[in-house]
Order: sequence, then C-alpha cells, then structure tokens
Amino acid sequence: MLDLHRLRLLRELKHRGTLAAVAEALAYTPSAISQQLSVLETEAGVPLLERAGRRVRLTLAAERLVEHTEAILERLEQARADLDASAASISGTVRIAAFHTTAHAVIPAALSALAQAHPALRAEVTEREPETSLPGLIAHEFDLALLEEYPGHPQRRRPELDYRRLATDPMRLAQHAGAAPRPLAELGGHPWIMEPSGTAARHWATAVCRAAGFEPDVRYQSTDLLLHLRLVRTGHAVAILPGLLSADPAGATPAGATPARADPAIHLSDLPGSPARRIYAATRRGASQQPALAAVREALAAAIQASSHHDPHT
Repeated sequence: MLDLHRLRLLRELKHRGTLAAVAEALAYTPSAISQQLSVLETEAGVPLLERAGRRVRLTLAAERLVEHTEAILERLEQARADLDASAASISGTVRIAAFHTTAHAVIPAALSALAQAHPALRAEVTEREPETSLPGLIAHEFDLALLEEYPGHPQRRRPELDYRRLATDPMRLAQHAGAAPRPLAELGGHPWIMEPSGTAARHWATAVCRAAGFEPDVRYQSTDLLLHLRLVRTGHAVAILPGLLSADPAGATPAGATPARADPAIHLSDLPGSPARRIYAATRRGASQQPALAAVREALAAAIQASSHHDPHT
C-alpha cells in the first residue's frame, strides 16, 4: 500500500526541484526526506529517483505516480468542500498570497469584511508577487493567490487551477504636476521607475513605451509601488500606475501616503487605448468550491469594487 504522506513528499520534490527545498518548506531535514522517499520507492517496487549530477530527479514512473497523487489530492479537496458546505458556519484557515498593490489597497478592507461576516474564519496573508505565488499555490503553500494579467500578455492557464476574475484595473501615466504634462510619446528623455526586469509588469510597460516610439530610460526599479508614487511626486521619475494605487477604497491608503488621484503633485492621464490589467483569484481546482475560499473571493471582489474606478465586468 502506498503511503499518502510519502506521495506528498514525492509531489513536493516534483514542484520544488531539490531535497533541500522540500526540507526547508516542510521543516524536515534533507536526510529525513531522502529516507521517506526511499521507503516509498520500496513500497512502489520500481525506481522513483535517479541521480543527475549532485541532484536527484524523478523517473518516468515517479512522474506518473505524481500525476495520480495530484488526482488524489484534488478529490480530497473536493471532499473537504462537500463537508464544509454542510457546516453551520464558515471557519478554518485560508492562506492568501497577495501582490503588492492588492496587499495595500484590497487586503485591509477584505479582512475587515471577513472578520465581521465570518468571525471563525482565519485569514493569513503573505505579500508575494505572482511570479512566485503561483508555484506556491500549486505546492499547497497557499490556498488562494491574487494574480494580474496585462493587455496583450496573457498568462498560461494551469489546468489544475481555477481562475476567477475579480476586476479590471486601469493603468495610467503619472507625471509630476510641477510642469506642463506631456503625452507618452514625448517622455523618452525622462527618467522612469518600473518594476524589476523579468516581471510581467515590466514586460508590459516596456512594450507600451516602445509602441509610443522610444526605449524607456529606467533608472529606478522596485516592486514597491509606493516608491513609484513617491518618486513621481518628488519629480524624480515618471511611471505607469495602476488604478488601485490611485484610489482609496475603504481607507486602504497607508498612513503618510496620499492617493495619486487626490495628490496635487501628481498628474494622471490615460494611456493610448486606455489599457487595464485584469486581477484574478486563483485556487486549486479541487478546493475552488470550499465555502471559506468563496467567502474570501467575495470579500476581495467587494474591496476592489469599492473604488468607482473598477468594473468587474469590463
């Protein structure tokens, strides 16, 4: 009989890549993980791991076993959803991964709504960009991940995940208001602040500038959009800011920060074509119907829609 706990360890190795990464994620030692996988190999009766230099990799038999494990775990999450649906109240813990803008502008209001409507529900929030939160969701590190998708840059849809669009978020050009605002095509000689290379936001913003006829002079890079806001406010850079940052839903703007929409030092203008990113909540497919996750999605969508800038049906 194959042990489900050991099957989970094999699955973790598939997703995390190394024994050390599995051990760190699960608070085991690498030797303990290796020992458990050796026992699983004995139970299976076929080789599951093979050496690849200093690392190990899954054999074809192990890859097939992981596929079966994924199906088993999905059915278990569906069973959990069925049981939770019959409960009198919504409880348990939901682990949320939220990228920077949503962590500041959406999460506080959503937590307040959840605390009032479902006091027995515990929400745990980690700020994590979509590039790393999605692998964490698949590896069961999170239960729900907030994702973003930019115009013309569709993200791959994983078949094991359920995606629910929460809203659209308009993207606007932000300049210091101390001088006459210029159209995007005339900002090639200005310093820019953008998110780091390799992120979806950076790919998209660079493409927008190139379509306007110039290569942006990116002098500042940060995932902290409040820094983007401050550098625009002080005249050190121009930026493309999301609507969530330029609104103040349910008092979500952090202390000491002024919403860009209300800041006289910042001039916001529409970009050509009025582009908007889409914001999604992703869950594992088997868990998508759990009442706790449905309650969290509802609270997140309501927090975004509290701003008149966001239309969930756009």
